[in-house]
Formats: sequence, structure tokens, C-alpha cells
Amino acid sequence: MALYKVGKIVNTHGIRGEVRIVPTTDFPADRFKKNQSLVIQSQQGNVTVQIATARQHKQFMLVSFVDMENINDVEQYKECEVFVTDELQQGLPDNEYYYHEIIGLNVIDNATNETLGQVSEIMPLPANDVWVVRAQGEEDLFLPFIADVVTDIDLDAGTAKVNMLEEI
Repeated sequence: MALYKVGKIVNTHGIRGEVRIVPTTDFPADRFKKNQSLVIQSQQGNVTVQIATARQHKQFMLVSFVDMENINDVEQYKECEVFVTDELQQGLPDNEYYYHEIIGLNVIDNATNETLGQVSEIMPLPANDVWVVRAQGEEDLFLPFIADVVTDIDLDAGTAKVNMLEEI
């Protein structure tokens, strides 16, 4: 069963078993809603939980779980990552991708046809996402995910073709 990260529990909230989750998904309203199942990856192993309540609060999602109505029930999950299973993944429109599909792609420069490195991380910023491309022995390269830079993504081949802008 494949798991996909949708957030990280950063703290508890109050004494009634709520946790603060920093979402790392484009669909927080869908991922964190009543009766949705999540998998918490803890030191004791994976724990499947069902959401009892969920609400947005600043940049956090405040979430409580079924049968965990006390701070003592959830405190052990601080700093744990939260996942959904692959059957909960939604289909995306053409030319839209999940982060896990992009991370690991080989990035190829259109001008030289050289491999620049692999996408190691995606930073979601207000204007657009930025890909962190890691090359061996070189500094990381930061590429904005915009049409002028990323020209082609081929998931089957495991590649992304890019135009290097002078500012980069």
C-alpha cells in the first residue's frame, strides 16, 4: 500500500485531543474532513486514524480523531507526518502533477540536452512552486515551476525538460 504525505503534526491544540497539522497538500479541504482516514507515521509504526473534526486555523488544520478525545491520546504524535493511502488519491487534470510524481525526475536543459540533476524537493511559494534540483558536486539549483522554464514533463521517461533563464 503506497502512502502519500499530506501534512505534519506540529503540536497539540488545547486539551480535547486536537492536533495542529501543517498541510503539505494542494487539497487540504478534501484531505482533512470528517470521517476521512489518515495514516500517522510514528516511532511505534503506522497508525490509521479517522478524523472526527477538522477546521482551518491560520496556516494550520486543527484536527481531532475518533476515540482520541484527550491531549494525552495525541501528544505522542507531535512531529509525526500524516499520509493518505493511494486509493484516496484524486485524479488530476492534464498537465497537473502530484509532488511525489515530480520529485525524483531527471531535469534536462533544452539548450544543451545535459542532465542538470534530480528534483529533490518542491517548495510551495505564493507566486508558484519552486523545484530544488540537486546535482552531484554542485550547489542546488532552484527552478520556478512556470511555463517559460519547465517546458515538458514525461513521467514515463522520468524526465522534465527546462529552459534555463539568465536570472537563474
